[in-house]
Amino acid sequence: MANLKEVRIRISSVQSTQQITKAMKMVSAAKLKRATNAIVALRPYATKLKEILGNLSASLEGASSPFIQEREPNKVLIVVVSSNRGLAGAFNMNVIKTANILIAEKYSEQLKNGNVSIVSIGKKAQDFYEKRNYKVVGNNNEVYSALTFENVTKITDAIMAGFEKEEFDRVELVYNRFKNAAVQILTTEQLLPLPKTETNEAVKASNVDYILEPNQEEIVTQLIPKSIKTQLYKAVLDSHASEHGARMTSMDKATENAGDLIKALKLAYNQARQAAITTELTEIVSGAAALNG
Repeated sequence: MANLKEVRIRISSVQSTQQITKAMKMVSAAKLKRATNAIVALRPYATKLKEILGNLSASLEGASSPFIQEREPNKVLIVVVSSNRGLAGAFNMNVIKTANILIAEKYSEQLKNGNVSIVSIGKKAQDFYEKRNYKVVGNNNEVYSALTFENVTKITDAIMAGFEKEEFDRVELVYNRFKNAAVQILTTEQLLPLPKTETNEAVKASNVDYILEPNQEEIVTQLIPKSIKTQLYKAVLDSHASEHGARMTSMDKATENAGDLIKALKLAYNQARQAAITTELTEIVSGAAALNG
């Protein structure tokens, strides 16, 4: 009977875990809806801003903005967007692996020379790189407490100021782009200097002739920082929505697995109980037969 008691305790434990994972799935589903609304609302604006910059690519050639100046990438900054919390499957580990592959394949020399710095947005990436003695700049984990454009802009301003001072020559951005609740696309983008848009003859022919006031130079100079800030804000919103999608999917799978385990444990319990009853009956019958004999 001790064995039966152990199985009962384990069934009760798995049922409690299943209730927790089911509740976490429901919470993540509610948060996913809000996060999805935020990124869906921002994407048209970010796309239009990128389109305008593409149409003004000729103006970028003559612009004096420091954020388009190409330099030899001797000092590199990698911005890694993760989450503050776990229980989201491989969400955090995948973005960290992608950043590590980028560093190993593209900036191995800079890493050897100690010229690779990390800006992490999210506690999981922060902890990973600090434990491995990377050069981690700042602490931005509180941004998720109030995820607004203004709060993310503070991070972008610090990055842009460092680029202007030539503290680093290139900034790369690594994050999970949200597609749907089950799919997150690992994405690597160059944040600084602002990449030049490739234009072919067909695109040039379809370009809009904008009327710019007060003048082209000033508009482009103001548009570039706005584009950089929007790009990082969009990446953080994408990652935030991806996190809740990954956690919802992970908790759904955990709930399903707990159900399968409960079925298997109940089957084992019933089999053990049946075996115990059969053994008791056999002993009773054998005892009765011995007395009659």
